[in-house]
Amino acid sequence: MDGNGRWATNRGWPRLVGHRKGAERVKQIVTAAPDLGIKWLTVFAFSTENWRRSTEEVLGLMSIFARYIQRESDRMASEGVRVRFIGDRTKLDPKLRKLMSGIEARTAEFSRLNLTVAINYGGRDEILRATRGMMQDVAEGRLKPEDVTEDAISARLDTGGIPDPDLVIRTSGETRTSNFLVWQSIYAEYEFTPTLWPDFGPQELADILVRFGNRERRFGGVSP
Repeated sequence: MDGNGRWATNRGWPRLVGHRKGAERVKQIVTAAPDLGIKWLTVFAFSTENWRRSTEEVLGLMSIFARYIQRESDRMASEGVRVRFIGDRTKLDPKLRKLMSGIEARTAEFSRLNLTVAINYGGRDEILRATRGMMQDVAEGRLKPEDVTEDAISARLDTGGIPDPDLVIRTSGETRTSNFLVWQSIYAEYEFTPTLWPDFGPQELADILVRFGNRERRFGGVSP
């Protein structure tokens, strides 16, 4: 969900205004997703690299995350949205972690839409944490080296139990993947749009889904 800061800067506003607008856009996309046939939706909210931003912006983002969870918890539950979070929570404020765990528990039984929010997430960091855990299990005899398979690694990732993505969309004109779902996206289709995230609405998402539906996906094979 890229382009919040630029959206605000282009209008002469502080970057955090753009992030707040971006949070409102998330709400609209989440509401529209089930009617577009989407059952699983992952949004990249804060990366492991985003700590390099100014203290003011980082603290502002964390405040926005907390307010969003507090304000949207009832609506998520009423709309049948299950919320999960991926990423390393150890560096997050305890109050934010408590809010995250609370909405996860409250929505655990819902399935109309499975919403995954990536906070302090990085694909390489995720693989590193999973690998260290498996190495520890091998060293302590709980896991045999031959049991370290692709499926075993997938199960150890933050996304264990969540399907690999079919489609990855990046907004704002950037054409790189930026450490997002590195392991999981090997056969995902990609869409790069110049639209800044605060301007990315349900209609553009619907248009992208139409293009996605017309693509031929061979997963390394050949056309029949």
